[in-house]
Amino acid sequence: MSAPVEPRVLENWPVAILAGGLATRLRPITESIPKSLVPVAGEPFLAHQLRLLSSRGIRRAVLCVGYLGEMIEAQFQDGAEYEIKLEYSFDGPQLLGTGGALKHAARRLGPQFFVLYGDSYLPIDYASVALAFPKTGKMALMTVFKNQDRWDSSNVSFDGKNIQCYDKKIRTAEMEYIDYGLGAFRSEALAAWPDDQPFDLAEVYRDLVGKNQLAGFEVKQRFYEAGSPAGLAELDALLGNPTGSTTT
Repeated sequence: MSAPVEPRVLENWPVAILAGGLATRLRPITESIPKSLVPVAGEPFLAHQLRLLSSRGIRRAVLCVGYLGEMIEAQFQDGAEYEIKLEYSFDGPQLLGTGGALKHAARRLGPQFFVLYGDSYLPIDYASVALAFPKTGKMALMTVFKNQDRWDSSNVSFDGKNIQCYDKKIRTAEMEYIDYGLGAFRSEALAAWPDDQPFDLAEVYRDLVGKNQLAGFEVKQRFYEAGSPAGLAELDALLGNPTGSTTT
């Protein structure tokens, strides 16, 4: 796991963490706690996620929360323990989905920001992504990994520079890559989307592909996730539980 090449690059790069979903794949665990608090190697998953981000140079995060989000705020508060300034953006009366939650949080994020899935553990150099994004001239960038259906179903066609196709439901033979779980955005990418209405981040990505405004950035390290029982067990072993089992 390499350290950032130039961590100070990230001082003005907040990250929006999409942590508001129902996490139905992890039930019954998530009937009483949100996915971010599911134990991994003896700690809530979010503790590992924040510690990794801090080690890479991230200094501010906005947690987009909905389902049981008040439990996350009560436990992690301002993030001082992880040397990350934490803010919270609550969905409100209805869950807004990944796209709606991101739009709701946009005023807290500024002109450019990262977007990270709430169940992703990504041991990469975030500074390299931040440095590459302005050079693309695009409104957004998706990190991709040449997955070839190894750890999950591939869903991206990538030409080495831009995303040519992205679809989580309809797959084609050209889709050798997968959405890695980290995006970079300019605020203009969300300007036309409705406020306080539910929609999925995948819709935003597909719209950007159609406008030729979604760059790609290939990473070589595989991804880890805490969104499925198998992913939890693997991550639990990676992060230090000698038995490789997940405490529930």
